[in-house]
Amino acid sequence: MGSDPQYAKWPALPLAQHVFTITNPYATRPAQQAAIKSLQDGINENKMAPLYKYLAHPTEGILNTIGETTSASAPQKPTGRKPSAAGMVASKTAGATLPWDEEVYNKLKAENDKELEEFQKEEDEAVEQAGETEIMAAKGKRADFFAKIGDKDKAIAAYEDVFEKTGILGTKIDLVLAIIRMGLFYGDKALVKKHVARAKTLVDSGGDWDRRNRLKAYEGLHLLTVRSYNLAAPLLLDSLSTFTSYELCTYSNLVVYSVLAGSVSLKRVDFKSKVVDAPEIKAILGADGDDKLLALTGAISAGPGAEDSEMRDSKETTTPSVQTKTTTAVNLTTLGTSTDQPESELAVDFSPLAQLVSSLYNGHYKLFFQALAQVEEQFLTQDRYLHEHKGWFIREMRLRAYQQLLQSYRVVGLESMANDFGVTVDFLDRDLAKFIAAGRIPCTIDRVTGKGVIETNRPDDKNKQYQDVVKQGDQLITKLQKYGQAVRLRGSERA
Repeated sequence: MGSDPQYAKWPALPLAQHVFTITNPYATRPAQQAAIKSLQDGINENKMAPLYKYLAHPTEGILNTIGETTSASAPQKPTGRKPSAAGMVASKTAGATLPWDEEVYNKLKAENDKELEEFQKEEDEAVEQAGETEIMAAKGKRADFFAKIGDKDKAIAAYEDVFEKTGILGTKIDLVLAIIRMGLFYGDKALVKKHVARAKTLVDSGGDWDRRNRLKAYEGLHLLTVRSYNLAAPLLLDSLSTFTSYELCTYSNLVVYSVLAGSVSLKRVDFKSKVVDAPEIKAILGADGDDKLLALTGAISAGPGAEDSEMRDSKETTTPSVQTKTTTAVNLTTLGTSTDQPESELAVDFSPLAQLVSSLYNGHYKLFFQALAQVEEQFLTQDRYLHEHKGWFIREMRLRAYQQLLQSYRVVGLESMANDFGVTVDFLDRDLAKFIAAGRIPCTIDRVTGKGVIETNRPDDKNKQYQDVVKQGDQLITKLQKYGQAVRLRGSERA
């Protein structure tokens, strides 16, 4: 049995999402104003003087443009932004700004200094009168405090200090996970990558079941930020049934990340079993009536122990019917079992995501393109982890739909395919041409005669194997000839 997670509260990652929303050109003005208010409330509540200065200072802040300050004597901010801000903001031109108030900052800083003095006093007393456990507890409080107020460098240094002086493996893992969250907060991908590898080494050396599962969510989210969706998908999907990392993201966000990563990277068979028919996902994406009830209880499963349709049909006669249809706006606060989960979570409309999954799997490509546009507008452009790769994701999903349709036919009419997708012939021609030129779709487009046809060039596996053998054989013969010349094995040169 492992100990309860430590150092799991700070930093408050939702504040980083608010910073992103403020600078997101796709966010609505009311959403940006609400993000500013939430950010200000979080800064005041947690006394986050370092973060306030990092964001809003008139000369050093990454959010404010020239002249945005409540202080008349404040100096103007030069153009340009810190390189470290790239992972935190959505664009270089802020859609809204965070007002700077020198008096508020001084007040917050004074309160920070006062609390740090108390921590130092507590640590000194522990050194004189108590044991190593009390000393480590005092150091841990200070590290958590630096993370709470948003001081990245001091928080990481304090966590490292505690890490070096503790011998408990579970605590070491918790400290590394805390450093990972600091990296995620500030968008420092290099830092996150380094410490994810470090956490994996610690977990492999004897980490408990809970921390091993928490690390899956951390690693999956990191892989999502670096566009490794194929590696992120299995980790995120595995985390759905055992998710307890509410300090990392909400359960609804995890569902979105899992579905998107699985949709773009999994093969069709795995896509059906792990996304389309997964009970955790069916419970969230708006399954209606009895299906939703069965999904919530785990009766609907795509795993090895799944019941066949006849057995399920027989049991449905005894299942109480749901009187009202469930809506796709789901409040997920009742789904987790962890005591650390958020007390409240905003309802999310999952209908575009549900339509994306069902239309892709069932081959309803016109609905798929419509759902893809809605997913981009509602999820990809609004989330700080998905925003950076939204163009790549949309392109890969279009490619997946094209490949899925074309692999079933030898010849397809260009106009017919355009009608299936609900686009113009010219758009489809241009879009397919990019993928064909890149070698992503093995087909040719003939628009010389008639209205145009698409002819697929299915690779011949046997012919490919033969060509590979010939190519590898030629390479082997060349290497043997060079080797023979080097060691002078030819008969005429033998002694």
